[in-house]
Amino acid sequence: MEIRKVVLVDGARSAFARGARGKLVATRLDDAGATVLRTLLDRHPGVPDSMIEDLGLGNVQGRGTEFSYIGNVQRLAGLPLEVCSFHSNRQCGSSMETLHRIATAIMVGHIDCGVAMGIERMGRTLGGGGPPTRVTRMNDRITELNDVQRAPAPDHDAYFSVPFPEYILASPWLQDMTQTAQNVAEVYGLGRAELDAFAAESHRKAHEAYEAGVYADEVVPLEVEEPVFDDEGNWLEDEHGPRIRFDRDECIRPGTTAEKLGGLRAIRGVKSFADQEIVISAGNSCPTNDGISAALLMSEEKALALGLEPLARIVGIAVGGVKPQLMGLGPVVSSKKAFAQAGITGEQIDRVEFNEAFSAQVLPSIRELGISPDRVNVNGGSLAIGHPLGATGARLVTTVAKELRRSGGRFGLATQCIGAGMGISTVLERLD
Repeated sequence: MEIRKVVLVDGARSAFARGARGKLVATRLDDAGATVLRTLLDRHPGVPDSMIEDLGLGNVQGRGTEFSYIGNVQRLAGLPLEVCSFHSNRQCGSSMETLHRIATAIMVGHIDCGVAMGIERMGRTLGGGGPPTRVTRMNDRITELNDVQRAPAPDHDAYFSVPFPEYILASPWLQDMTQTAQNVAEVYGLGRAELDAFAAESHRKAHEAYEAGVYADEVVPLEVEEPVFDDEGNWLEDEHGPRIRFDRDECIRPGTTAEKLGGLRAIRGVKSFADQEIVISAGNSCPTNDGISAALLMSEEKALALGLEPLARIVGIAVGGVKPQLMGLGPVVSSKKAFAQAGITGEQIDRVEFNEAFSAQVLPSIRELGISPDRVNVNGGSLAIGHPLGATGARLVTTVAKELRRSGGRFGLATQCIGAGMGISTVLERLD
């Protein structure tokens, strides 16, 4: 079987809104998602809707009619009935997983063209999880499993330069992802000031990128109803605000400094199993967001025949796993696997879009990958831009491909950590 080359023709997204009191709270995201998709396709009139053979939607927490059916987006965007569709859930890596599935189908000749999307609403779906007794029982069960699975994976030394302390490997991990960030910070000796400085830089770079127009061709402006909230922050569903233009990520804070972030208290409930300082705060952790992303993929042969100018060729895709207690290091494993597929090393990567779930997991991961920090998230990252779970992956791939074209770099990496100890990565090569 011939393995065909796959290209990213283009990508687009909504601005990312705050999850709790953001500008997308009163907007159906399937409707907004159709606008993002339609805008992306209309940029390329040489690609008729009928050419799209599959449409995938990455989503983690979807509930209700808004997310029950990918066909909502498909129909609202005006795609023909012949276009097929599917959902995908690999937690935070969902839309990148969807992109990989579309890319693989093209590689093996099942389809010529497809779209990978991600949609996530976090503001009205967080909480839940069942009664405390159920959570307690699950934590107890995870503790039992950890007692059995304490030893590092046999290939540990092939991926990491530091040993994983036994007291962390034997600890329960299910309390929160913030606990895994604390664990990683302790393993690598990261202090609060270093983490806050990284977060402040993310805000600075994102703000400067917007001012310079970097995101102008990535973010699709939406006309949305401004939500109305009461004094306690509850959305008043029956009250309607004016129609407004939403075209800028809401969580970017101009003027953020490490000193200001240092004044935030550490997140409650996070523990140090070695009695060290708790260094994880809201300021060096990603926010919760609502948002949409979309990426148009095609076989390189078909794209060139149509006279298109694709952004980049996909040359490596991979997932990988680590101990759940050190969840944030998953991208180290997945990226090294993707590098091997592409036949390159970390030193050859010119630009990286690394999902900033926590400062504490980005800093050691890029160190382990041998990537220069000045090539990572040059236009800001998720600490500022936001992380709407299932929508992030396609956003990262689009952002790094567009940045490769702006910078003239050859190879780019999009990667993110995933709950339960996974990582997912995509390596791209710029097309001239």
